[in-house]
Amino acid sequence: MKVCIYGAGAIGGWMGVKLAQAGCDVSVVARGATLDALREHGLRLKENGETHAVRVQASDKPEALGVQDLVIVAVKAPGMAAVAQHIAPLLGANTLVLTAMNGVPWWFCAGLHGEFAGARLASVDPDGSIAAAIPAERTLGCVVHASCRVDAPGVVAHHQGRGLIVGEATGRASERVVSLVELLRKAGFDASATDQIQRDVWYKLWGNMTMNPISAITGATTDKILSDPLARDFVTRVMLEAKAIGARFGIPIEQAPEDRHAVTLKLGAMRTSMLQDVEAGKAVELDALVGAVCELGQLTGVDAPYANALFGLARLHARVRGLYPLD
Repeated sequence: MKVCIYGAGAIGGWMGVKLAQAGCDVSVVARGATLDALREHGLRLKENGETHAVRVQASDKPEALGVQDLVIVAVKAPGMAAVAQHIAPLLGANTLVLTAMNGVPWWFCAGLHGEFAGARLASVDPDGSIAAAIPAERTLGCVVHASCRVDAPGVVAHHQGRGLIVGEATGRASERVVSLVELLRKAGFDASATDQIQRDVWYKLWGNMTMNPISAITGATTDKILSDPLARDFVTRVMLEAKAIGARFGIPIEQAPEDRHAVTLKLGAMRTSMLQDVEAGKAVELDALVGAVCELGQLTGVDAPYANALFGLARLHARVRGLYPLD
């Protein structure tokens, strides 16, 4: 099976090595220092005290890699417009695209029902160009429950978790999901299929849509955020708004915010990905994590003043640092 990793960061690199070890013909779209490292040393994974290297074909030009059976898109949301612009040479008539990303993706509403089915979210796909380049019908969503980090260009360290939840972007069961889950299990992932990936996306987002931007603004780890009574109350109020929004478009969450806080606290002093991006001077994925929730609030008619305030403050914080567009 020909598999291309588009975005050889922490998650993409981890998945690429494991799939190569399972016998897939893996290639990578990369650039700069990462491309140089892949060409010289291969794609490397640190896991269980050992370093594993696999040889991959790597290029900054997708057309050099050719048509694939599966393209795994594992970039941060701000990079999706560029991916959509250049992905076409990788896609044949039967190529599947698997998105392994945080937040609300461009295809989210394709799997909803009723009046919200198929709505375009301007927050994550302003002009519809991403959906045009990567239609929901050829796309599978993947919710990742794992912790990885990039130690150096082309070098990924896996810490904990192997969970991958896979489902059709259009929100239905399919044989191709079953087949992909089988491949992922063969590669060593704890993979499972879902008949509505939107539910799993929303549930994961329900926790990290608050921890990420608040940590980015304050510099605090998640345990410190939840140990401050006023900050914790603010997080709870945002989560209650998101819960009401989800219930309106057909994805209710039975859990209470305090239940989720308890889970987060068990993870200890976590430095969120958005905090790490701010510290590294990288663009932040606010639109997919918070902006889309605010837009869904508008679409569903749910008042969300706390979520809007969080988005506004985090956006301003990022703009001052040149990490979010000015318009």
